[in-house]
Amino acid sequence: MEEAVHHIANRKLFLHRGAYFLEGTVTPEYIDSLEDFQVRDSDVFVITYPKSGTVWTQHILSLIYHEEHRNNTGHIPTVDRVPWLEYNWTNVDYEQRPSPRLFSSHLPHYLAPKRMKNKKAKVIYVTRNPKDNMVSSYHFTHMMKKLYEIQDNIPDIGAFMEGYLTGIEVFPCLWIDHVSGWYAHKEEFNILFLSYEEMIKDLRGVIQKICNFLDKQLDDQSMERVVGRAAFRTMKADPLANYQSVGGKELHFFMRKGTIGDWKNIMTVAQNERFDRVLQEKLKDLPIKFIWDIN
Repeated sequence: MEEAVHHIANRKLFLHRGAYFLEGTVTPEYIDSLEDFQVRDSDVFVITYPKSGTVWTQHILSLIYHEEHRNNTGHIPTVDRVPWLEYNWTNVDYEQRPSPRLFSSHLPHYLAPKRMKNKKAKVIYVTRNPKDNMVSSYHFTHMMKKLYEIQDNIPDIGAFMEGYLTGIEVFPCLWIDHVSGWYAHKEEFNILFLSYEEMIKDLRGVIQKICNFLDKQLDDQSMERVVGRAAFRTMKADPLANYQSVGGKELHFFMRKGTIGDWKNIMTVAQNERFDRVLQEKLKDLPIKFIWDIN
């Protein structure tokens, strides 16, 4: 997986069917083949825009479904328990995986497998307020470039924000297009919408909501273990959950703060006003009340 991480850092992307993908880790032919991916009724998909709580949700699903992970007796990384649909970095034969299969994906709705629309396979879509999402992406890009000693020009927050808002080589596409696309087509899927902010404010409530959606019943002791091990600080220190081994590097920063409103610490007043001008009208069409501050 080192090559994949390096390409994220170096922003080597290719455009295919309106979305950007990581060059060298997937081909247009493979993306097209996913349209006919053999989805099982028991499959569960975590769909997110990058830096919206993907790893966190992967970890929660792993804890819910795998008792040995929950009890701290298993040794399988979360990324192997909940692999990426479009980035099969370890060349796993998905057809041979036992049910229920768990997957992660950043695909926009129109590239999702057709059989996900059978209303039986379950989709969990996690959103995050776009200001925190943009800032998290900015820090992640900086830290990746530093880790891999990439010397090209690193944009300041203003330039990075402009790219985020305009969609120029933004992985995988514009934030607003990804989120609004999945919301607009929600009736086609068996889908549960969650938010990163909900997970911070009421983790137990979110885990219970996920269990209800998945028809998974956990006894009180199991629920306590899931909630305890899914706490952000605990997960961040867990090498099985925090992507520490990705690319053979010590990626202790893959998960950074796990908070709400960090955008206030880096965006200027003018940048915040610019951000609002670009997204204000589009956000009105989304049935989401975003939480912009921890308080």
